[in-house]
Amino acid sequence: MIPVANAMNPRRPDVDDVDIIGGDEIRQLEVVRYDDGWPAIFAAHRERLREALGATPADIEHIGSTSVPGLAAKPIIDIVVAVDDITAEDDYLGPILAAGYRLRVREPGHRLVRPPDRDVHVHIYGKGDPAIEMYLLLRDHLRVDADDRALYAETKRALIEQGFDDMNAYSDAKTEVIGAIMVRARACAAV
Repeated sequence: MIPVANAMNPRRPDVDDVDIIGGDEIRQLEVVRYDDGWPAIFAAHRERLREALGATPADIEHIGSTSVPGLAAKPIIDIVVAVDDITAEDDYLGPILAAGYRLRVREPGHRLVRPPDRDVHVHIYGKGDPAIEMYLLLRDHLRVDADDRALYAETKRALIEQGFDDMNAYSDAKTEVIGAIMVRARACAAV
């Protein structure tokens, strides 16, 4: 998922502030049933990232639909890596690229890398970035709320049937539903 302003990413930098390496991509998007193998894929990439980062402190979490057991999803594992200083690229980006990931997006406060087969998106933020909290809140809420999990799955399937071939447009189309789910997630977290 290329970052855009939506319920999960409140920042919408000017186009000049976003560097998408490789330009626009057309991809056939699909939503598939939950795969019990997704946590193992995340775990393998977490270890690969930890090895690459060495002594560089970083928090690594599985986020997105593939991190929610039972939730239909695009078969792309989303990972968030929180580093001490997002601007200190020499500390984290070089080692991650050397581990076989490729830079796809560079924007203020966020980097996105992925392996050549594009089945994993690694979102890198500075520790304390509000986007991380939002990703984790949504993930944790969907893990326990069957109604919102079903609503989200139904929404994603309906959107895919419309024939999206652009990840940004697909992400934008989910904004309203994610926003409503986030309101309920915040209310539940506040209890």
